[in-house]
Amino acid sequence: MPRQARLAEQIQQELALLLQREIKDPRIGLLTLTGVELSADYAHAGVYFTVLPDDAAQRERCAAGLHSAAGFLRNELGRRIRMHTVPELRFHYDSSTRHGMAMSQLIDQALARESAVEDGAVVDSTATRPGQPAAARQKAQ
Repeated sequence: MPRQARLAEQIQQELALLLQREIKDPRIGLLTLTGVELSADYAHAGVYFTVLPDDAAQRERCAAGLHSAAGFLRNELGRRIRMHTVPELRFHYDSSTRHGMAMSQLIDQALARESAVEDGAVVDSTATRPGQPAAARQKAQ
C-alpha cells in the first residue's frame, strides 16, 4: 500500500475518533466518514462524509459544524500523527451512498416488473418510470 494511501487511512481513523470523542457540536449528528483524499504534497485533505437523516438541511448543518471544527481537528491531527505538514481539511458531502440506494431501488423495481411479467400480470411501465414528470406519464397513457 503506498504511503499516501496509508496516511489517508490513518487520517480518516483519527478524525473519526476525534469527531466521536472530542467534538460536542450539536450540528454534527450521526456522521460517517467515507474517505480521505490527500493531495500529492499532503497540504490538503478532502474528507468525505455522509449523514443521517440524509436531507439537505442536515447536510448543511453538519457541513457548517465540520467547517467550524476544522482548525481544532487539524491541530489535534498534528499532535496524533507525525507529519511534516498537517493537511488543511476540506469537508465534502459524499453523495455516492445516496446514488447507490437509488440504483438499488431501480434494480428492485425492474426485478419486480420482470417477476410480474413472468407471472402473467399486466405491468404499467409508465407508472414506475423514475425521473419522468407526471405530465409526461399522462401523455404516454
